[in-house]
Amino acid sequence: MAKKIVKETTEILLDEIIEGMLEVKAKDIVVMNLKNVHHAMADYFVICHGTSSTQVEAISRSVERTTQEKLGYKPAHVEGVQNAQWILMDYFDIVVHIFNETTRNYYAIEELWADALFSRVEESA
Repeated sequence: MAKKIVKETTEILLDEIIEGMLEVKAKDIVVMNLKNVHHAMADYFVICHGTSSTQVEAISRSVERTTQEKLGYKPAHVEGVQNAQWILMDYFDIVVHIFNETTRNYYAIEELWADALFSRVEESA
């Protein structure tokens, strides 16, 4: 008999966040697994960027809509919507970072967490 694999709630939420990003063609989606990083404030960071402030806002709205409609989850806190250079969405175990490309390159937060496990999400065609 095959063993049934059940996804944890955090992993289901992670999948829906990524789905919301892909719906509006977010660029260079990276998932950082921080579970084994000492003093990390979340289990995952999900990072992506858009090519304009309009797209950055659209990615944020899509992530929020997708998680709300499919799981009934809303972020506990959202920052940065007004200038749409770096929007942060706090889902407790998952922190979403949506950048414009210039701001992402400047802050390079992926480089600050060298101990994290990284995975890239393939962009849909």
